[in-house]
Amino acid sequence: MRLRNEKKSLLFFHYIWLSLYLHRNSKNGKMYFDKCNVVCLVGVICLFVASPLHAQQSDSLWKGLVHGVEVNVRPEYVFQTNPFLQGDNMKGKPVRGAFSAHLKYRFRYRPGSLLDRIYGGVYQGVGIGRYAFGESEQIGTPLALYLFQGARIATVAPGLSFNYEWNFGLSTGWVTYMENSYNKMMGSKMNAYINAGFYFNWLLTPQLNVNAGVTLSHFSNGNTNIPNAGLNTIGLKLGLAYTFCDRVMGEDLRNPKRGEVPDFRRHVTYDVVFFGSWRRRGFDIGDGQYPSPEAYPVFGFQFSPMYNLGYKLRLGVSLDGVYDGSANVRLAENADGYDIRPSDIIDPELYQQLALGISGRIEYVMPFFTVGIGFGGNFLGYGEFKVFYQMLALKIALSREIFVHVGYNLQEFRTPSFLMLGVGFRFNNKP
Repeated sequence: MRLRNEKKSLLFFHYIWLSLYLHRNSKNGKMYFDKCNVVCLVGVICLFVASPLHAQQSDSLWKGLVHGVEVNVRPEYVFQTNPFLQGDNMKGKPVRGAFSAHLKYRFRYRPGSLLDRIYGGVYQGVGIGRYAFGESEQIGTPLALYLFQGARIATVAPGLSFNYEWNFGLSTGWVTYMENSYNKMMGSKMNAYINAGFYFNWLLTPQLNVNAGVTLSHFSNGNTNIPNAGLNTIGLKLGLAYTFCDRVMGEDLRNPKRGEVPDFRRHVTYDVVFFGSWRRRGFDIGDGQYPSPEAYPVFGFQFSPMYNLGYKLRLGVSLDGVYDGSANVRLAENADGYDIRPSDIIDPELYQQLALGISGRIEYVMPFFTVGIGFGGNFLGYGEFKVFYQMLALKIALSREIFVHVGYNLQEFRTPSFLMLGVGFRFNNKP
């Protein structure tokens, strides 16, 4: 098992370096990044998934699971964050409302078990949802496929708890700017989907519970295409969940056990992440912004010593290195915004597209998933790299030592930068 993981790790490194050296434009010497590379990257990452997940069937994380299903609906309000939503569209009317219906498969630890007590009745699974905005010809009716996880924040009364839940995945079926020139909000048919919410969970029977709360959603393409104004909503969540359990487990769900939890052994772990992605950038010409004619590659690494304070919390710092092929590029003075050609783009020296920074990290640790945020700045970097940057990342465990890394980099809390799709390795991860 360990040998197979090492071989797959080498495949990933080979992919990164081959992408850097082989994908060059023979006419002007620039590196470029096309979408077939994305398929390759996903395929390489998928190599990590099959055997570690199979091997973990004997691990304690996968023992004593209880399964269930959930359906919910979400009437939502669309934030008026860009002219298209405000009424600058084919119908000349604001887009204010959204409605979605979701079906989810979920699993959790046996109620009252040690892991259930440590992590507050944590549950996770896979969901699918259909969104409608009342303007299918202008926006589409996107379908979202996502991972989710939630847990109890507090027990309000027997059978009633206050919980949180996040969703993270992809949405497809959008009408883009290329199909509707008014839609300067979405540049991609496929966009990231991020959702977070807080809700009350009421146990009606040992198997059936109803939930109601508030939910926020965000859709965007992570700056992989232009335009990328994104769409944000807030609304209500109303749902029913059914758990396949007996009455004994149902009683444990109604009255969560508060038995003793073993003391946590504090220690330091070391995360090493390698990531890659692609991005488009816009050039300001006159009173408008025009997209680059091609996508640019982004590659990087992170080395993060993290102090494990408890079962759910890690704090640390990270050394962050990045190569951004779009950094510090500029247009020739005679460039035409309506027809930007590769020859119109002036490339900087290689050192002007490399940066090294330090960031502080906070991670919320749960079974299978870790959610982290980071805040930092570059101490080595030229021009556009002299910024304060922020990071949001999801780490999906494949084993105790290996995880998939999905993250996003933002600058000055407002400027989208790039996705971070890769794989990570954790050292000294004590049980």
